[in-house]
Amino acid sequence: MKTFRTEDGLSLAYDDVGDGLPLLCLAGLTRNMADFGPVVDRFASQARIIRMDYRGRGASDHADPETYSLMQEGQDALALLDRLGVDRAAILGTSRGGLIAMLLAATAKNRLAGVLLNDIGPVIEPVGIEFIMTYLGRRPAFADYDAAAEALSVNMADGFPGMTLDQWRAAARRWWRQEADGLDLLYDPALREAVIAQSEATGGADLWPLFDALDGLPLGLIRGANSNLLSRETVAEMRRRRPDMRFSEVPDRGHVPFLDEPEAVVLIEEFLEGLQ
Repeated sequence: MKTFRTEDGLSLAYDDVGDGLPLLCLAGLTRNMADFGPVVDRFASQARIIRMDYRGRGASDHADPETYSLMQEGQDALALLDRLGVDRAAILGTSRGGLIAMLLAATAKNRLAGVLLNDIGPVIEPVGIEFIMTYLGRRPAFADYDAAAEALSVNMADGFPGMTLDQWRAAARRWWRQEADGLDLLYDPALREAVIAQSEATGGADLWPLFDALDGLPLGLIRGANSNLLSRETVAEMRRRRPDMRFSEVPDRGHVPFLDEPEAVVLIEEFLEGLQ
């Protein structure tokens, strides 16, 4: 893991491995670069995998919560590419990372070689947002990773049936850190207030123009079959507007697929091959 400095003086963590076309991996709202471990393991021989932790997440510095925004996080992503001397990169964006990719398509399209969206689109279902708000910024009530795995296997069974305790334990290690008094967040809890404030300011904004800004770029979409954030109706409209968009639905996964599933792996491979 390496770090770089932003214009406002923050230290942001990143990782850069592999050879070939640069693939910038952007994580979900509360997540970090660890989510893309399967992508590194499988594709570092085919692409240059660049991962980063947004400000306030993972190993990156916490910041003024007002800067926990799509626009600032997009600017930070471009600053990382500048630091690495990368003129153009494809983006694999999970959830919030996909929104950042769409925003960059509208504001810095010349920097993008293609976009692969993981369980995100221009319509975000309210039920999915409501679920995120049940835990956003709140410390988990688990003593350790074993307890977390047991709880997740029950609480997430509808969206992710068939997951083993080992799989949930590995996920918990990516999402939380162990402290003496139990598990704690791997991100700034002030992210909750930032999301609420930004939602109140921009609530109901039409994101279809951002999706349409992807026009002309190679495009792919992975959807969890049980997703509560990205509906099949939204996917149908995305595919109508972009009939060339590669698409795969991952069974037994909600929001979001882990990117180690066969359906996800095949689509990532096809996406990368299509960029050559």
